[in-house]
Amino acid sequence: MSTLLIVEILGTAANLLFVVLLIREKILCWAFGIVGSLLSVYLFIDARLYSEAFLYVFYAAMGCWGWLRWHRHAEIDANPVTKWPAVFHWWALLLGGMLALSLGYSVQHYSDAERPLIDAFTTLFSILATFMEITKVLEAWIYWLIINLASVWLYHDRNLDIYAVLIGLYSVLSIWGFFSWRKTYQSQLEATAHVPEF
Repeated sequence: MSTLLIVEILGTAANLLFVVLLIREKILCWAFGIVGSLLSVYLFIDARLYSEAFLYVFYAAMGCWGWLRWHRHAEIDANPVTKWPAVFHWWALLLGGMLALSLGYSVQHYSDAERPLIDAFTTLFSILATFMEITKVLEAWIYWLIINLASVWLYHDRNLDIYAVLIGLYSVLSIWGFFSWRKTYQSQLEATAHVPEF
């Protein structure tokens, strides 16, 4: 078994555990996310998906922040699921799309990267979705569903078939995550509606 295959299998297992534990709102998710991300960096450099490699370095760093943030909020028992206004998402799509095109064209002209436009799109919107999941924004799961569907093709195209299957599973898990966090969000709304005012 090649080193790349071993790294891909271990990274897949760690990343899958990350998402399942994230959906269940378990702080341990961040440890698996950090390990899975660092293993993934190695694979993406080998596959010449440089934006993805950068993204997974970012994921590892954000995993540290997520762990600290969730730990701090757990101590005060306050880490609610929230929603952001629609106008934010429209601006995010517009600006993110323009940045993705700019990054994709730059990477295409100044490196030997493969599939730089789709790679830039998934990278930039993954950064946004990561911030949203760390701060427990419900709509993060919608972003992840779209990003994951695009990434399945990208990873398969670069012969990262185990990761393509993983990302396909992420697509399904994104739906589960959305409904799970929505249930938490609705429970929070009901709980605050029953708090008596003084």
